[in-house]
Amino acid sequence: MAILGFVNVRKLLLELAQHHSVEVVLKIAVDTLAAVSSVAMVRVWLIEPGDICANCKDNHQCVDKSRCLHLKASAGKSIIGPTTWDNIAGSSFSRFPIGIRKVGEIALSGKPIELLEIKPGDKWLADAQWIRQEKIVSFAGQPLICRDEVLGVLSVFTRQQLEQGALEMLRMVADHLAYAIANARAFELVDSLKRQIELENAYLREEINEAQSFKGIIGQSEGIEQIRKVIRMVGPTDANVLIFGESGTGKEMIAREIHNHSERCDKPMIKINCSAIPRELFESEFFGHARGAFTGAVKNRIGYFQAADEGTLFLDEVGEIPIYLQSKLLRVLQEGEYQRVGEETVRKVNVRIISATNRNLHTEIQAGHFREDLYYRLQVFPIVVPSLKERKIDIPLLADHFIKLSCKKMNRPLVRLTEPQMARLVAYDWPGNIRELQNIVERMVITAQPDQMLLELGQGLGGPRECAPAPTSPALPERILKEKEMRALETANMQAALRRTNWRIYGPRGAAKLLGINPTTLISRLKKLGVYLPRSQPEE
Repeated sequence: MAILGFVNVRKLLLELAQHHSVEVVLKIAVDTLAAVSSVAMVRVWLIEPGDICANCKDNHQCVDKSRCLHLKASAGKSIIGPTTWDNIAGSSFSRFPIGIRKVGEIALSGKPIELLEIKPGDKWLADAQWIRQEKIVSFAGQPLICRDEVLGVLSVFTRQQLEQGALEMLRMVADHLAYAIANARAFELVDSLKRQIELENAYLREEINEAQSFKGIIGQSEGIEQIRKVIRMVGPTDANVLIFGESGTGKEMIAREIHNHSERCDKPMIKINCSAIPRELFESEFFGHARGAFTGAVKNRIGYFQAADEGTLFLDEVGEIPIYLQSKLLRVLQEGEYQRVGEETVRKVNVRIISATNRNLHTEIQAGHFREDLYYRLQVFPIVVPSLKERKIDIPLLADHFIKLSCKKMNRPLVRLTEPQMARLVAYDWPGNIRELQNIVERMVITAQPDQMLLELGQGLGGPRECAPAPTSPALPERILKEKEMRALETANMQAALRRTNWRIYGPRGAAKLLGINPTTLISRLKKLGVYLPRSQPEE
């Protein structure tokens, strides 16, 4: 076939198979065929639903107005001027009724038409003048058929007479083009459904997130509603947050919600309990260490900052960070840079800091225990968490929540509190806040004796008050002890309490309870006296 060389056809067929867009496939087909010098114009119409029937010039001839041929691709060049036929917009032949003229007949019958010699006076011609001016000699039209369905029509107008076999060559091109169109439509449908599913999933995730928002923050008091409002405001930002509140008020839960409402929610949130890290290990825990940096450093170890990169770092009890390390922490916050212990390489990190404390940091600053510049770096956005006694309206909600949670976890029958029992819970001041309430509820579920547990509320922490011996005056030492001896005695006493409680500090069975002092006070004294808890050192 003179108008199409074998190499061009092979290249065309290979290209058609590589693309998944109908528009691209049609563009490649018409451009490749129109590039042959003897070809005047190539066009592709596809059968689609009727859309402009009222304005169509062939409206009166169209019997079935539900479908028609839509011009989808065109290419060619005039010989009488710079005019090209690449643009399909505004074409007078943008629609063809099925069954009208040669193109319509091909779509209706599904059979090709080949005219080796066009006569300008033929009645089927829509524009005989164009035929004469452009010196059009031949026409070939092929139906685009895929799986016995006519998808459209491929038409070619040439300025040289078509040779024998041209129809068979166009038939091969049309067959490949039809399958390429069908495959591209399938891919486009898959992509469309995928986008739709993604949109639906995004919407459902948004609905679920909205439904589950603050699922850990239970309550309807004014203080809790304010905290929810604040989380919505500060969560999406990267601002550092400092959470103030008594022990057991749920500061970690609030930090978690802030992280979940941020753009870092799909990244890790690493929690550090600063009060539980031995003084000499702070820098290694925060920034990591290199092998051989100190005795026992047998491997490289990543620190909390590297583990939390691109995510959130939650510093619980931030007031316990040693003053010497605070300057290095400040550098990370200001420059986003740090160095591992024993390593000179400067590493970059992108971390959001959320801190929490139950201490008065202003007092710590005045005492020289906390850097003022670090304080203002951490407290970009402060949040004050109300104690449970300040939000008593939330106690019934919290109690019901913990009861259901505990019953499910322990596979126990649901415990139901009477109105007097609930009133007893509300009347109590809860010095241990939400943590104490949760513990009491769990004991109710375990014992199934709410009245017994409620009786303990009036008797202080740790259960019923035992019969205490009558107070006696402390025995005076046989001799006056020096300050160093007093410290040694105090150290030995605290170590004995720690050993008895298996080095536990918090809780009713902790050393602080045994010594009759606050846990944070005990930790402070241990640090002051140089007593550190035994700790295993995980390595990278």
